[in-house]
Amino acid sequence: MLFGKAGAVLVTGGAGYVGSHICKALGACGIEVVVYDNLWIGHEDFVKWGTLERGSLHDTEKLSEVFKKHNIRAVMHFAAFSYVGESVKDPSSYYGNNVVGTLALLDTMVEHGVSHLVFSSTSATYGMPLTTPINETHPQRPINPYGKTKLVIESMIDDFDVAYGIKGVKLRYFNAAGADPECEIGEDHDPETHLIPLALDAAAGRGPGLTIFGDDYDTEDGTCIRDYIHVTDLADAHVKALEYVIESNETTAFNLGNGNGFSVKEVIKAVEKVTGRPVNAAIGPRRDGDPSALVASSDKARRLLLWEPAYPGIEDIVRDAWQWYQKRFPSSD
Repeated sequence: MLFGKAGAVLVTGGAGYVGSHICKALGACGIEVVVYDNLWIGHEDFVKWGTLERGSLHDTEKLSEVFKKHNIRAVMHFAAFSYVGESVKDPSSYYGNNVVGTLALLDTMVEHGVSHLVFSSTSATYGMPLTTPINETHPQRPINPYGKTKLVIESMIDDFDVAYGIKGVKLRYFNAAGADPECEIGEDHDPETHLIPLALDAAAGRGPGLTIFGDDYDTEDGTCIRDYIHVTDLADAHVKALEYVIESNETTAFNLGNGNGFSVKEVIKAVEKVTGRPVNAAIGPRRDGDPSALVASSDKARRLLLWEPAYPGIEDIVRDAWQWYQKRFPSSD
């Protein structure tokens, strides 16, 4: 058991893509789960493991009531805006939602004596890579407001540790992908910006086709390389991180990735192999700020969390994503 006495884990944003998979993993461990979500981005039908409390982090009165009602013992924090392009166009909403909302959450934790936190951070805090693979000591120089808000929150956690004893594990993950292998939940964004579901759209004949943003990068096939991590592996790492922060009682950060990079064209080939269909793709111009390669070093997580990805292959990730896609869009069969 994670707790020496009765209590629940509060999962903010637990009705979203990553958060819902974490709730399933927590439920499988026999942990009581309380999802706190305003359902602006999340999906009510994804809340299958635990109790849903609908509310905003800015509603501190409601948040405090939830802490008291459910005897919250630890928090896993996913509630955030997360579109890079949108953050550039509207940074105010990102700082207001991500940073101010997290401040309200941290203050509520202090108020109720809850001292353990697992925070969903991002590799976007690193900015343009100086070396690859990227480890936790790499300089953090985010190049967009989304990454900057996550870095601010990481600093807030450090400061709340010193001042109030909040111990937080900051998980910087790379490209979450795939879906629950049992097909109970999966990826469902609007708008969708992730490569694999967009490639599945193209293979299924939905939408205008896939755009490859640049094929002149310094990589073997000219397209960008990214580190894709199966969302179920991500969920397993979060549970292990919760165990770690409770047992070690220290604030630290971990990168989460496969340590293997796959180019855009390699992902497209995997989609074509898994679906048995061609992907309608066209070459477009590079996007500003896209590095040629982003690959994680997860050695620290492997060593201290005793975590190892169970789905390191891109075809395994695509296969589960395709299974979920077919459930969402039966006509794609």
